[in-house]
Amino acid sequence: MSDTLLLILEIGTALFWSLTYILIIFKGFQDKTYGMPMLALCANLSWEFIFSFIWPLELPRLYITIIWFSLDLIILLQFLLFGKLDFKNKFYRKLFYPIFFLLLLISFFTILFISYEFDDYIGKYAAFGQNLLMSILFITMLIRRNSTSGQSIYIAIFKLIGTLFASSIFYLNQGSILITFFSIATLFFDIAYIILLAAQYTDLDMRILNSLKFNIKRN
Repeated sequence: MSDTLLLILEIGTALFWSLTYILIIFKGFQDKTYGMPMLALCANLSWEFIFSFIWPLELPRLYITIIWFSLDLIILLQFLLFGKLDFKNKFYRKLFYPIFFLLLLISFFTILFISYEFDDYIGKYAAFGQNLLMSILFITMLIRRNSTSGQSIYIAIFKLIGTLFASSIFYLNQGSILITFFSIATLFFDIAYIILLAAQYTDLDMRILNSLKFNIKRN
């Protein structure tokens, strides 16, 4: 792979995943909720902390990782502010904070030990694995909420594009079978997520249209 192509792919990855985070933050404050599923947030915070401060990546990747970590801290703030309200079950509400911090601890050591076990001090296996997990969790969050609260089709599209850039780097440069599998599976779920979001928007538009028609007829 040429240095120019590698640079383009890395800039694309950094740009579109950063935009994904920014849109999640914007939509979260707009809807007064959180836009990243709990386990995905725990995994992201853990990965970014490990590869910013414990096993720092080479420059300029380190700067990008620190930016992502900073953005995730804002998403964490949204989660701690609004997350409890998203759970209807009183039992889960009582255990909301203990469950979160337990998951954060488990995520941290899981990523740390996976990276150590596979001698992977740039965190590629953990990163692509948790990216797949995030794609699945976005779908489950959409289904559970039965609304686009905290989510948008642009978040889904930018995440998909960022993943395509990141996947291309490792496919063209290293040809890892595991990362290729993670990438294909993630692409499948990202496309499914976009389709489900579009269906949710269409359903909402139809309900609004039917409501307007009803009010017009009644008047």
